Amino acid sequence: MHATATSSPVDPAPLSRHPAVLAAIFIGYVALSQTGFALAGQPSMAGPFRPASGLALAALVVFGLRAWPAVCAASLIVAMGVTRDPGLSLVTAGGQTLGAVAGAALIGRLAGGRDVFRAVRSTLRAVFVIISTAFVPAASLALAAHWRLGDAWSAFPGAWIGEVTGTLVIAPCALIVLTTPTRRLVREEWPAIAEGVALLASLVITALVVFAGFIPSDVKTYPLEFLCLPFLLWAAFRFSPREVTVAVAWLSGIAVWGTVRGAGPFAGAGPAESLWLLQAYIGVTSITGLAFATAVDERRRAEAQLQELATTDALTGLVNYRRLLDVLRLEMARSRRTGRPFAVLLVDMNGLKKINDRFGHLAGSRALCRVADVLRRSTRETDIVSRFGGDEFAIVLPESGDEGGRAVLNRVSAALALEATSPALSVCGGYAVFPRDGDSPTLLLRAADQELYAAKHATDAARVPEVVELSATA
Repeated sequence: MHATATSSPVDPAPLSRHPAVLAAIFIGYVALSQTGFALAGQPSMAGPFRPASGLALAALVVFGLRAWPAVCAASLIVAMGVTRDPGLSLVTAGGQTLGAVAGAALIGRLAGGRDVFRAVRSTLRAVFVIISTAFVPAASLALAAHWRLGDAWSAFPGAWIGEVTGTLVIAPCALIVLTTPTRRLVREEWPAIAEGVALLASLVITALVVFAGFIPSDVKTYPLEFLCLPFLLWAAFRFSPREVTVAVAWLSGIAVWGTVRGAGPFAGAGPAESLWLLQAYIGVTSITGLAFATAVDERRRAEAQLQELATTDALTGLVNYRRLLDVLRLEMARSRRTGRPFAVLLVDMNGLKKINDRFGHLAGSRALCRVADVLRRSTRETDIVSRFGGDEFAIVLPESGDEGGRAVLNRVSAALALEATSPALSVCGGYAVFPRDGDSPTLLLRAADQELYAAKHATDAARVPEVVELSATA
């Protein structure tokens, strides 16, 4: 779903020690830990799915490493609730915090930081960082197990894979949600929202059938896990990485919940083998879905950038001639439908050749940009300002006539006359009105150009300002 109005997210640096932010991280970590325990059916520091680790990593990437006390305090509280041993809790909390800090620092240095999931290359680097830094909390759990039970190896593999799967599922989702600009939805987006709800509902139903045994049969272990993949492809092609990560989170939660209760395609093996297969499935699904969604989003942004370059003037940033013709066709169709005219104003900059000859083409380019800025400021939001070519500009004025064209031309001339920057600039212009002066883009622009030509030749030589010396600051 695409936003029509966005605002940039707030700079997180000053928020890293804000009490509200630290409290939100603490509460979120504890809540996700309890969710992981509930899905696994028992509280265990080496559970098959540890979503809180993903939230800790995302929070430190977004808000900075200085927010580590919230992660440390939350992991200590969770560990105390499970082990009831202060020493073991300190060891496991230290491992959790150190792993999150190391992962956030490496992602910030090697994978783009907060923009990690905007490119496939940085996404794959982040996956490698997550897999590598998961050894730190897993080692702390193994050390705690050796301290308590005298057997470190038995706890390490499950703890490591649980850290990896939980982080791969939750960290991308939390990080993308936290860094997405705020959006204002409009009526045109409601169909996309309805499609997203239908996608999530279909995925949840399919996941319950596949992993929770909600099928009308005595056999609950059919190998149907592949049925969930088309929904991830649907989310990637139709939406964005944010929707894909949300879908992966829902799928993973249902898969864990069903498998530990003896249902689903992985429940046919023994308990330990079922968890290993489940964790492998979650990890591969998360990596595949995230990489595919990032690739699609990266291609979509590249296509949008190419489209913008194809319809935008590189020097002034205004609409170019190609886009101007499309706008004129659309306005003509709207005018025929509504019966309201619109005007096209051609504006020509006076003395550009003299500026180029005397001060160089760089000064001439700066002069063109000055005129473009004045045109933007002197028109309405609904008006389309374009660079017609060379030193000429075209402005489409919806629902305007002769008065609108004259008013804009007067505002532009007055604004340029008030500028103190050297050299002084001036313009002349001509306008045409649809449908009076032409019923096609070519005829309309020709009529406006004829008016412009007449205005230029009717202008007295005294009205063309002399080019003055550039100031030292120009």
